[in-house]
Amino acid sequence: MASGKSKANVLLVGGGSVGAIAALNLECGGLAAVTIVCRSNYSVVSKNGYSIKSCDHGAIDSFRPTNVVNTVPDVSDGPQFDYIVCVTKNVADVPPLLSELIRPAVVPGKTVIVLIQNGLNIEKPLIAEYPQNVVLSGVSMIGANEPSPGHVDQDFPDTLFVGAFDNPNMTPESQKAAAEDFVRRYSAGGKTQCSFDSNVGWTRWRKLVYNACLNSICAITGLDTGRLRLADGAVAGIVRPAMLEIVAAAKAAGHDLPATVVDDMIEMDPLDMYLPPSMLSDTRKGNYIEYENILGQPLAEGEKLGVPMPTLKVLYHLCQAIQWKNKELRGLLGRK
Repeated sequence: MASGKSKANVLLVGGGSVGAIAALNLECGGLAAVTIVCRSNYSVVSKNGYSIKSCDHGAIDSFRPTNVVNTVPDVSDGPQFDYIVCVTKNVADVPPLLSELIRPAVVPGKTVIVLIQNGLNIEKPLIAEYPQNVVLSGVSMIGANEPSPGHVDQDFPDTLFVGAFDNPNMTPESQKAAAEDFVRRYSAGGKTQCSFDSNVGWTRWRKLVYNACLNSICAITGLDTGRLRLADGAVAGIVRPAMLEIVAAAKAAGHDLPATVVDDMIEMDPLDMYLPPSMLSDTRKGNYIEYENILGQPLAEGEKLGVPMPTLKVLYHLCQAIQWKNKELRGLLGRK
């Protein structure tokens, strides 16, 4: 890691809306130089930068990180990175795997890998592949979208909780130090709420109350969070039962969530903003959805611990069918 007040060299993989805001937070504090990996928006961002309308940062006509690239750099013939921040969708059932995608940039024993991604057990493939690297958890509560390439609208403040996933090959002290250093750098600009998270499991299960339930149900029904709350019987008949199953699974896994968590998550998005969660945005664009880590993993954990999860199981298989459709349309199934 870079020390003191020197700039950390950060590779940010995922140049969409959340990645753009993350890059902006890291750069504006002066403690990080960001190389961002863009895909479909590369030509626009590399030429003009991002056009951003942000509730945290205001209007920015042309924000360009230190470097804009369209592939993960190979550090064997260039500068090494202190951090690799992954803000891509975590689509575990569609290649390439994240562990393979970032391989050219990982220096064993040095690079800190930060997963600002949704879901449960997302760290396991990374720790298995890179046993001598710290892997950090980033749980983000943000509302942002990219209505056209390079144009980012952020309408819900960026709140980020960062802690270390437990890597048994490394000392707790080194993992905590890496998390605290990243929090310091991400927070330095004063435009975001970024805090150290000492209980990664609890934080991830808490967000799953929203993600496994509202996110997936909105994707299946095609309704944003506001309209889903207005729809007859949807909250009482589908949303609340699914959320209570996640709460029960979290408790069985050793994480007692607050008694108010279900109502807090149902009401988190202002009703009249009609916000589309990420999975709904993906289905509208015909993109793959990250249902395995958001639905499949908590479902498997809960059932393993003896928790009945009938609502989650139905939601999981409906999302599985949506994913199958997207794979077929893109020729991933090898069907004629």
